[in-house]
Parts: sequence; structure tokens; C-alpha cells
Amino acid sequence: MKTREYTFFGGIHPRSYKELSNKYPIEEYLPKSQVIIPLQQHIGAPCTPLVKVNDYVKVGQKIGEANGFVSAPVHSSVSGKVVAIEDRPSSSGKLVKSIVIESDGEFNYDDNIKPNEDINNLKPEEIRYIVREAGIVGMGGATFPTMVKLNPPSDKKIDIVILNGAECEPYLTADHRLMLEKPVDIVHGLLAIMKALGASKGYVGIEDNKQDAIKEIRKACKEYEGVEVAVLKTKYPQGSEKHIIKAITGREVPSGKIPAEIGVVVDNVGTAFAIAEAIKYGKPLIERVVTVTGEGIMTPKNLRVKIGTPFRELIEYCGGFKGTPGKVISGGPMMGIAQYSIDVPVIKGTSGILVLPEDMIALKNPKPCIKCARCVDACPMNLLPLFISAYSLKNDFDKCKEYHAVDCIECGSCSYVCPSKRPLVESIRLAKGEILRKGRK
Repeated sequence: MKTREYTFFGGIHPRSYKELSNKYPIEEYLPKSQVIIPLQQHIGAPCTPLVKVNDYVKVGQKIGEANGFVSAPVHSSVSGKVVAIEDRPSSSGKLVKSIVIESDGEFNYDDNIKPNEDINNLKPEEIRYIVREAGIVGMGGATFPTMVKLNPPSDKKIDIVILNGAECEPYLTADHRLMLEKPVDIVHGLLAIMKALGASKGYVGIEDNKQDAIKEIRKACKEYEGVEVAVLKTKYPQGSEKHIIKAITGREVPSGKIPAEIGVVVDNVGTAFAIAEAIKYGKPLIERVVTVTGEGIMTPKNLRVKIGTPFRELIEYCGGFKGTPGKVISGGPMMGIAQYSIDVPVIKGTSGILVLPEDMIALKNPKPCIKCARCVDACPMNLLPLFISAYSLKNDFDKCKEYHAVDCIECGSCSYVCPSKRPLVESIRLAKGEILRKGRK
């Protein structure tokens, strides 16, 4: 019997380029000297430093306290001396107050890092507390504090949890390798999330171009009731939160609402793995898997790295640049952020470091819109990108709002298919920012 493949309206099929790194097992990389740990690596309020210059810190020690409900604490990923607390460039594209630590190379763990009870012996509120104190956030790139997702409004009953293992961005293979190498821990994290929310059903959504991962996760799910793999049709942006929900459950998240509104919570497989480690070992989120890849890298790899490790070190560890780099991107080519420096640090949401050579960077020479409607066909949110973009370029943001610009997920599908190379996603992003800024006023 043919297995059902879940999918959604719209989307595109860009070349994946995953063959560059998907066969390379995860290697551990330890930073050479300094790590730079931003006090804001998440959506929400930045942290307050708990240490000062010249303090000695240990691995896993909390060095930044969360301020507010939507926030997440940060921890030291090395042992050593705090040498600076100052604004530093972040891969988010902003200057962020950061704690700079000179590693002593010993990696001595903080005495408070101890295993927790088995999940079966933990109460939902205890799981939520562990997740909060571990500083766990969405590791697919969104960096929304996970503890907030585990505390939905009291009138919202969550019955389905989905783990996002789609990894639909071209080039990136960190989640793929994690599913192959740590399937039991990922499912363990899923069960913890389900228990914290009182959910009865759990899915791990994986695209059908990762058959080996599907096999391993299915094997890990076998002994548990209520959890299964949902095989997703390979299409971008299949990993978008709203689209993976629609594909698997048939439910639609209303405009301006969150998935809890329809009884669903979505987390990344990397987030589930981090939760499993926090429960089993008491380990806060101090490291993650990062894909270093692209035609501009000598030897692409998947690396387990300490938070705060500079991009430069990881690029050098992978053999350095192949030729002259045209662009270094944090994340994937569709939704990643181009970097002006490779001295920025890996943060909790850094899924990849993509290096593209000069000859792959096409300079856009926009031409007039020809009304071909390819952007409309590709838009997974059923928007009209050509009109939103046109009004944005005329600074008519009220009209952009009428065309639901704020519902854009900035996936870049419209720009990808546009034959006139119009700045569609860029101008829509501008409109969204202006609409939201005006709303805050």
C-alpha cells in the first residue's frame, strides 16, 4: 500500500544541493580560544548579565538571566574567564550585548549540571521548568522560546504536537544527520513535549527525500503509542510552521493567530533533542549541530559546535574558502541572512553556514513586472506578492495591509520564480516591518 504523502498549496522545487554534506556524520568541534555569547539569541526580551569581567565561569553555568515571559536564559559553553561584556556583531545582523569568554581549554562543567528524573516520573510543570532553565528555543531558525510554547493560553487545549524534520531549505543537512544519529533522543524529546502539553498525538514530519531518516525515526517511534512519522512531499517551504500543520492535520492557522489556536504545537527536531539532553543530563542549550557547506567551502561538514564559536573557526576547520567567496550566509539560501563579517558567533538559531562563490552570486537587474502570476502560483500563503510589492515600493503601506502583507512568511518563493527578478520578498518584508511598527505605536 502506498504511504500517504502530505503536502500543501503552492511552493517551489529549488535544487537541494544537500548531497554536498548529507553523507558526512556529525563531528564535534571545540572552540580554540574565545567564544562570544550574545545576551539575545531568541525572540523576546534580551537577558541581563549575571557575571562581570574577570569572573571565572564553567560549562553550563547560567550567565544571562531571562527578562520577561518571552525570553530565554543563556549559559556559558566553555570554562574560562570573562574578558568583555560589550556590543558585538551578531549573525542576526545587529549589534548585540555579548559576553566574551576566553576558554581555558578544560571544559569543566558547572556543579549544578545534574541529570533529572526519568520523563515518566516528571510532572508537566517540572518539564516546563527544565526547558525554561535550559534556555531552549526553536532551533529551526525562529528561536522562539520553547517554554512559551509549552505554556499555551489556559483556554487552548493542545491535542497534537508536530516535530518539524522537513529541513526544506537547500544545502542544510544538520537536522537530517541528527535524525539519523540521535533518533531515540528526538522521540524522547517529543514525548516530553507531549506530556508537558497533555497532547495525545505526536508526529515527526520528514520530507520523502530523507528515506533513511524516516526509517530510523519510525524504528524509534515503534514502542510508543500515539507517535508516528508523517512522510511529507519534498517541496519548499514544507518546513514552514503553518504549512506543516496544514499538510499533516488539515487544520489552518487563522491569520494573525498562533498554532495553539487550533490545538497544535510545532517544534524542530533539534529542539526536541535539546529537551531530551536537558532532561537526561541536566544540560542547558550550549551547543548545536551546524551544517558548514556550499560550493565555496573546501570540505562541507556537519559539526556539533559550542554556542559562541566564531564562523571563522568553523570555515577554517572545513578547509577554508574554495576560491573567492561571493557571499557567506547564516542559514540557508532562501531565508538565511548574508553576513558582512565571519567573526560573528554561532547562536542557538544557527542551522548552517553557507558559502557561495562569486560566480554563483547573480546581480539582480530588475525589469518591469509582466503580470505572469508565477509569484501568485508559488505563494504558499495564497497572497498576491506582485501587488504587495508594488504598493510597498510606492510606500503605500496601508494598501499593503489590505493585501495581508503581514501574513507573508518571507520564504522567498515569489522572488525565486520571478522572471523579471523583481525585489518581491525584500519589499514585502519592508512593508511588514512598517505595518508592525505602526501597529506598535
